[in-house]
Amino acid sequence: MTLQSWRLNSWLVQHVTSAQEIADLWRIADRDLAASQVKGLPADWRLAIAYNSALQSATAALAAAGYRASRDNHHYRVIQALEFTVAPDRKLIHTLDGFRKKRNLSNYDVAGSISDREAEEMLQLAKSLRADVEKWIRRTYPELIRTK
Repeated sequence: MTLQSWRLNSWLVQHVTSAQEIADLWRIADRDLAASQVKGLPADWRLAIAYNSALQSATAALAAAGYRASRDNHHYRVIQALEFTVAPDRKLIHTLDGFRKKRNLSNYDVAGSISDREAEEMLQLAKSLRADVEKWIRRTYPELIRTK
């Protein structure tokens, strides 16, 4: 499979991004990294906020590659597409997808189902993914990096 084959399956659509869009996605990711560390928030919310940071980083990678996920299974597709963009260890994709499921359960079905350890693990994953995506975009698509 490739991103192109995903597009042919209607899982992705072609997308022309810009340095501004990538910068905006990183600002959201950075904001959420900071917000997920606010003292006193329940672990459920800390995990959800850190998860959103990771999702924005993965979205930036997909946009840089010229795609965006279709509406159906949007989060799932963005996460799985990491295999074709930054190509992290498959374990990272599996772990992030597990957090996607936990976040859904916590947001829609069972409050208090997330541990402090899980929230911290999601935060560390989001930080690592944010750094990896930025390095990948700088190396692969330097024209998408805004200079200050």
